[in-house]
Order: sequence, then structure tokens, then C-alpha cells
Amino acid sequence: MRKAYVTLQCGKVFEGWSFGAEKEVVGELVFTTGMTGYLETLTDPSYYGQIVTQTFPLIGNYGVIPPDFESKKSWVTAYIVREVCEAPSNFRSEGTLDRYLKTQGIPGVYGIDTRELTRIVREAGVMNAAVTFKPVKDFSEIKSYRVRGAVRATTCGGVSKETAGTGPRVLLYDFGAKYNIERELEKRGCRVTVVPAYFTAEEALALDPDGIMLTNGPGDPAENEEIIANLAKLAGKKPIFGICLGHQLFALAMGGKTRKMKYGHRGANQPVMEISTGRVFITSQNHGYEVVSAPSGTLSYVNVNDGTCEGMDYPDKNAFTVQFHPEACGGPRDANFLFDEFIRRISEHKGSD
Repeated sequence: MRKAYVTLQCGKVFEGWSFGAEKEVVGELVFTTGMTGYLETLTDPSYYGQIVTQTFPLIGNYGVIPPDFESKKSWVTAYIVREVCEAPSNFRSEGTLDRYLKTQGIPGVYGIDTRELTRIVREAGVMNAAVTFKPVKDFSEIKSYRVRGAVRATTCGGVSKETAGTGPRVLLYDFGAKYNIERELEKRGCRVTVVPAYFTAEEALALDPDGIMLTNGPGDPAENEEIIANLAKLAGKKPIFGICLGHQLFALAMGGKTRKMKYGHRGANQPVMEISTGRVFITSQNHGYEVVSAPSGTLSYVNVNDGTCEGMDYPDKNAFTVQFHPEACGGPRDANFLFDEFIRRISEHKGSD
């Protein structure tokens, strides 16, 4: 057992114990409230550059299950839990969380009061922090840290081959995508081609897809000026469906604005209301920025807790976007029907050609 320190930008220090990789790091401290789905959290590219705290006290009890991963690797900077399970019990498990973090080069800390840590972030807002093996004396690195170049770091390296299927041809822009977005499209027979975040509008239209999917991803949406300009060129050309960062980027492309939230929405229990029907869905979310205006769009969903924008519809552009994750694994799946809505819009568009 090796003592580890979590030092917050505000000066608060938590003492715990090290697991995973023995490594000192600096990152943006956030918390997520999911009771399950820690493997999806660890492999979600949207957590790039962040030190993730789990509010649920026991983590690792069903081990490490590679088929449940949402990307090729773990993207978190560090991982903080109250208690880590050293003897997981699950017939699908292929190892412990400690061993997995070691192979990924990700430091973990356990044995600290994660409830108190979460309260500090909720009251003061997201802040930077460091994981070290000695008390921090110089706070300059912590205070100066910023998550930069996140989309470029997490997007794919090239264009994938089109997947098998008999349904619509969908071009999927990978801004730091979760695997399950592609899986949900494939379940509906879609032939999916994954392209990098910086694939130009001209290149995209040359492939003549039936629809365009904008995925989740990490970082400040406003720093992606090249991508935003590219999406403005694609708007109205094909049916578009955007999720999370894709939602934010498309709003910016349509002349909207985004801003950083106090502590964001991260977890699997966020209530969202559909404005047109008044129906409320429980959703999974992972974002630290919100859309505050989109002049050419119509607000379609709002967060029940804080009234923030959770979805936009752009009838003139045949596009719709949501802040939450309809592809959520491990759940909830209340909003899974949005993929069917995307397929419906593609079919109507093709029928009108």
C-alpha cells in the first residue's frame, strides 16, 4: 500500500491509497454518479484530460469485461473511488480494475471520502487537481492546466470500411466516439462508415451518404473552429443526428453559443423532458459544456433539474441533436428510440429526392 494525495486547486488535500499505475498527474477534476457502468466511464473518450471521481462507493465488483468497453483504451487522466474491489465476481470478468489501470498507465486513488470531494466540486465548480505521492508545494502546474486539443487526440486515424447491412448508408463523424453509437446504427441495418473529425464537407458529400451522424467527444466545443466551419457546409445537405459534443458543435455551426457549466452533468440518472409531449426520460450524460443559444433551431428537450438545453431541432436543415446519450451502456435506454427517428428522417429524405 502506497499513500497517495489528491490536491485540489482550492488547496484542499485528500489522503488515500494508490492503485493502478504508480504515476503522478494533473487534470480537471469531475465526478460521475453512475452506480454501474464504470467500464464504460473509463473507456469513454469524453473523459479525456479529466480526473474522474465515482460517487458510488464500491467500484470494480464485476471486474473488467473488454466487450463492454466503449473505445480502444482508457482516456481518463486518473480515477478516484471510495473503495476498490480486489476480488470481482462475474462470469464475464477477465481481471481486476487494478490490473487494468496498470496496463493503461492510469493512476487510481482509493480510500478517500468521495462524498466530501463531490460536495466541494458541486459548491465551488469544476477545478483542477493533482494526484501525487508527496504533498504538493507548488500549485502553478495545477492552476495552469487546461484540457486542449481533445478532439484531435481522440478521433480515429482514418476512414473505416463500410459495415455490412442493407439499410441506409450513414457517415459517422468520430469526435471521440463511443462504440455503441455505431452498434445502435448497425442494429437497424445501417451501413456505417466512420471518418475522422477533420474529414471535410466535400470529402463527406463525395461519399454520398444517406445520413450523417455527429458523435460525442471531449473538450471545449468552441475551440474546434475548423470542424464547426465544416458542419456549417454540411447543414441541409443530408439528414443529420448529433449527440453530446455533436449537439454542441452543430449549434455553434448554426450561429449558436456554448459555455462551460459549473460542474456539468455526468452520470446515468439525468431527467430530461421532451417539450412537445411533456414526457420525461431518465438519461445518461457526460458533458461539461452546454448550448445556451441556437438562433436557427427550436428547443426540443430540457433538463428537469436545472432547465438547461438538452436537445435542438433544425427543421430547415433536416437535423436534430441531443445533449444526452440515447446509446447509453450500461443504461438507461429510455431515449433509444431517437435512432429510429434518425432512420425515419433518412427514409423520408430519400423518398423526397
